[in-house]
Amino acid sequence: MKLLCIGDVVGSVGCRYLAKKLPRFRREYGVDMVICNGENSADGNGITPDSANSLLDCGVDIITTGNHSFRRREVYDFYESCDQLIRPANYPKGTTPGRGFAVFDMLRYRVGVINIMGTMYLEPLESPFDCLDRTLRELSGCSVVVVDFHAEATAEKRAFGFYADGRVSAVVGTHTHVQTADECVLPNGTGYITDLGMTGPINSVLGVKSEIAIAKFRERLPVRFETADGECSMGCCLFDIDEKTGKARSAERFLL
Repeated sequence: MKLLCIGDVVGSVGCRYLAKKLPRFRREYGVDMVICNGENSADGNGITPDSANSLLDCGVDIITTGNHSFRRREVYDFYESCDQLIRPANYPKGTTPGRGFAVFDMLRYRVGVINIMGTMYLEPLESPFDCLDRTLRELSGCSVVVVDFHAEATAEKRAFGFYADGRVSAVVGTHTHVQTADECVLPNGTGYITDLGMTGPINSVLGVKSEIAIAKFRERLPVRFETADGECSMGCCLFDIDEKTGKARSAERFLL
């Protein structure tokens, strides 16, 4: 199968750019399934039902999130009703809206998608390593399993990739909005990239207007993030996966 994973979509600007680029890319490369991180898809941060639906409408199959999953309260009920939207599995079970994994039926086989958040420089959640062990037991019927590991530290992402190697089909890093040049197939058959990058304005600070980001760093006062304007790019990685063995054959990085 051809699996496309797309980096964090930033604001309505990023949503519009994704709608412009994704349908053609799916056709040209014969993409079977698309996973996209949407935790910043609403203007001003977070995700809303409207921004989630805009991603689904342009061809995304599963939306993952991260540390901004619950920034907007209007999305809480949507997590419960939309099977295609998931949040990190290591948030507390029973008190957190939504689910940490999804199962996507490809008719001949099933794909499990897990969302996990790192704990270095982020919230003190359940260990991502233990969370993977626990969640994999619930996805025993899926021949293909993909993990969006939403984390800050490169070392934590690399360590997690090797921990998951041979147990899942692909591990894709999100959160830093800067695409890394280390896409590969790990020794035991897991496709990997440390960070997919982002889908949003190029001349920005992680999608935010540069003057706002600079003011925050210099003045140390709260600011309201505004998405930058101008030319955009879409960071993503295309994996070729053997659906029978669950092993990745190749990983190809794109910046469109």
